[in-house]
Amino acid sequence: MRCGRAYWTRSLPAWGDSVNALIVDDSKPARTILARALAALDLECHEAANGREALDLLPRIARPDVVTVNLHMPEMDGIELITRLRREPAWRSLKLVMVSGEQDPGRVAAALAAGADRFVAKPFTAAALQDVVLGLGVGRRAPAPSAPIRVLVVDDSAVIRSVLSATLAAEPGIAVAGTAADGRQALARIAADPPDLVLLDVEMPVMDGITTLRELRALRPKLPVVMFSSLTERGAKAAIDALLAGANDYVAKPKEPSADAVAARIREELVPRIRQLVPRTAGAAPAAATALPPSPVQRAVREPVAAVVVAVSTGGPNALAGFLPGFVRSVTVPVLVVQHMPPLFTAQLAERLARICGTEVREALHGEALAPGRVLLAPGGRHMKVARGDGGVIAELSDEPPENACRPAADPLFRTAAAVWGAGTLGVVLTGMGRDGLEGARAIVAAGGAVIVQDEFTSTIWGMPGHVARAGLADAVLPLGQLGAEVALRVSRRAR
Repeated sequence: MRCGRAYWTRSLPAWGDSVNALIVDDSKPARTILARALAALDLECHEAANGREALDLLPRIARPDVVTVNLHMPEMDGIELITRLRREPAWRSLKLVMVSGEQDPGRVAAALAAGADRFVAKPFTAAALQDVVLGLGVGRRAPAPSAPIRVLVVDDSAVIRSVLSATLAAEPGIAVAGTAADGRQALARIAADPPDLVLLDVEMPVMDGITTLRELRALRPKLPVVMFSSLTERGAKAAIDALLAGANDYVAKPKEPSADAVAARIREELVPRIRQLVPRTAGAAPAAATALPPSPVQRAVREPVAAVVVAVSTGGPNALAGFLPGFVRSVTVPVLVVQHMPPLFTAQLAERLARICGTEVREALHGEALAPGRVLLAPGGRHMKVARGDGGVIAELSDEPPENACRPAADPLFRTAAAVWGAGTLGVVLTGMGRDGLEGARAIVAAGGAVIVQDEFTSTIWGMPGHVARAGLADAVLPLGQLGAEVALRVSRRAR
């Protein structure tokens, strides 16, 4: 990426030599996300943290072809900056895009009236922002890469390596970069010829998968890694260890590892994860709204939070390990979590999270009464719902058909939570592939409750939270590190 503060560069290009952008936002993470999206359009990016800094910077940099402006900033907000730019003859013709999380249509209309050419609602996808900028005649989208996704297969079984390699090689847009029989071989191959993704077994001789992963993360922290683990108690424990050590996702090996069963599991579960973790087209994600943001549901009175319900999938173990400790020891309401996982895995995850959080975290039992401060996970392979019983609210487990191709799924929990607790329901949607939780979030908001989601920048895959945010259902879109504190604040807040 070629983006950064302009006054850090050693020389400035002459006007017309390159296509330039000025990003004005008081949030450094937001500037980083914007810079990445604009750099993909071959724009040279400069940054300013507020309107006053932007005005000071403009005469000292190459004339920008587009300026993105946040609305709420210290010292000089976005509307004042746009107004000043439109008054100055030298800057009057600049293309200005307001990029803001502002939800008040009146304030958005004021920004457009002041002279903004377009409005992009936060949170946004890179493709949505790029479409707006390209629509203004600025930048150029690079053609979709023709190179396939290169996967390194690491497994001590020659049979598994052979089946994995043959099945992946038959998939359009995927190529096998090589194979390795243990972690040491894998690290050597990665150093010599880095792949786009590593498919890693857990139990191997010489160097096991966990050790390999830790060494790999020290050298290449962003290289996607998917674990391919046995569906046994020992394999589940190792897979959870790997996910908490930084693996992006996992796929459970079939219980009967015949060639046909392994090939089917690869096609059904592994290939979609590979394509999500290594996207090859800029437009792969659904586009966000680029006009007025959806109006949030208005609630005159916010009831006290009665329960916290959480949905999470790809990248979940790491996300939960960062999210739950921020509030679970201080809250006095039940916390229920749906993590997309098969049987055995959720028990191991609950055990590990209990140690991390220093409080009770375990799988839910059918019919048990919910207790304040207790964290319950939906058992792998079973939906978890809530219902009112004689002694209060209870957990119910069911073997009903999968929803959103998942069991457990978050939508059943969210729907029943909305029915039981109504406006006292707080939903949280963390990183994950797909759209599970969207309809459940809609039910929570319709009942008067609130939903908050993880932002795109800190998500492994911004599928589940992105769908909720783009539907206008999210009260807040926050980095993972802020979500725990936000839940604690909302639980402690009394109705006004």
